[in-house]
Amino acid sequence: MIEEKRKEATGVLLQNGHIVLPDRTYVGDLRIRDGIIAETGHLEPEEGERTLDCSGCYVLPGGIETHTHLQLESMGTVTADDFETGTRAALYGGTTTVLDFATQFHGESMAEGLARWHKKAENNCYIDYGFHMALTEWNADLKCEIASIVDGGISSFKIYMAYKNNMMLQEDEIYDALSETKRLGATVGFHCENGLLIDVLVKEAKARGNTLPWYHQWTRPPVFEEEAITRLETVNALLHADHYVVHLSTADGLNAALKARSSGIEVVLETCPQYLLLDNTRYGTEMSEDFEAAKYIMSPPLRDKRHQEPLWDGLAGGDIQFVGTDHCSFNYRGQKEMGLGDFSKIPNGAPGIELRLLLLYTYGVEKGRMDISRYSEVTSTNAAKYFGLYPKKGILLPGSDADIVVLDPKPEWQVTSDLLHENCDYTPYEGFYMKGSVRDVFLRGQQKIASGKLAKDVRDGQYLKRGRPLKDIM
Repeated sequence: MIEEKRKEATGVLLQNGHIVLPDRTYVGDLRIRDGIIAETGHLEPEEGERTLDCSGCYVLPGGIETHTHLQLESMGTVTADDFETGTRAALYGGTTTVLDFATQFHGESMAEGLARWHKKAENNCYIDYGFHMALTEWNADLKCEIASIVDGGISSFKIYMAYKNNMMLQEDEIYDALSETKRLGATVGFHCENGLLIDVLVKEAKARGNTLPWYHQWTRPPVFEEEAITRLETVNALLHADHYVVHLSTADGLNAALKARSSGIEVVLETCPQYLLLDNTRYGTEMSEDFEAAKYIMSPPLRDKRHQEPLWDGLAGGDIQFVGTDHCSFNYRGQKEMGLGDFSKIPNGAPGIELRLLLLYTYGVEKGRMDISRYSEVTSTNAAKYFGLYPKKGILLPGSDADIVVLDPKPEWQVTSDLLHENCDYTPYEGFYMKGSVRDVFLRGQQKIASGKLAKDVRDGQYLKRGRPLKDIM
């Protein structure tokens, strides 16, 4: 009797699902035991084992979100989602691991910034979590700290090439930082825009009295991303250090990265759903007085629609490796409104953590832009490999953590903000048609979502110490 209870508590058999691996999909069964995947194939239930029928559904590795800003202090306010609300929304959307940006602010050490982020996240996460370390400046003391940060399980850093006098680093500093991360086997993500020229255009627009939200995109044209990527790759051609471009938003930036690859530089790329699905018509016109455009103020900004299909093609064809959301949620009321009368004071960012998997399924897989195996790579497997979590995370193989999503492809529905669990008063995807739903979610073998509802309201997400990047994702 004791043995039967143990099996019932820890053993689950997912039956008859379409089990998705990077190289194939097959109808079969998956056994969860003691928090890990015990076996897959065509299996018979064991005595006392709970079974879950997954007929007609995809069984996928839990989503890995590569890019969030939870409880971030920015532009005189704090993002609407903290680790509790943000990770709960992620869980509802099928994400079981989030990588957030722990930020070192001016004048402090990385250790101080990291400690603050640990305090924010500890005992507040519904899913497992890790950190990238974001730098806002560069000096000899910070360089000396990198080794201890890597030893503590953070193998990825972030450097901004935008936000002059706030976060931006220049080429000599980038070279020095990449030299150190290369020595230690870590990687660096880069926000690629020309911060110096953005600053010039912002001042120019405001001097002319051009203060409407439309001018945000005017001050950050696509060529600034292309130029910054080219400049970054010029620096890295001297080093060949591991690095990646975050939130790629333009076809021109993609071409610059591909040109660098053709010369032997291994640059990894991340894009976001907003650059695949939203465009700059959301900003209205030059003369538009509709402040609702502020909902779409993010950096980089939304682009002309011509950029979308090249990004989709790059994602499906292997040129772009993974998709994060850059989830940086500010409420429209009271936060975005801080920029009334001055677009440069609108907090930059938008929510998106909950819809990532279903947006990519609806507009990627269902629209025929990619198959389900590629989908699982760009939403989970590639991120697990590159950010030092594989094969513990990101794959449905025996011995891996039982982080599993059961995606039902049949439901059809329309996005409205009241259906979501993000702590924000709007969604940029309001009205979007969706195909499919996240039916069930398991985290380390524990069922967290059952039939679309929260099964266990427990914040037991674990901090993940990460290893060095694996490079077989290109």
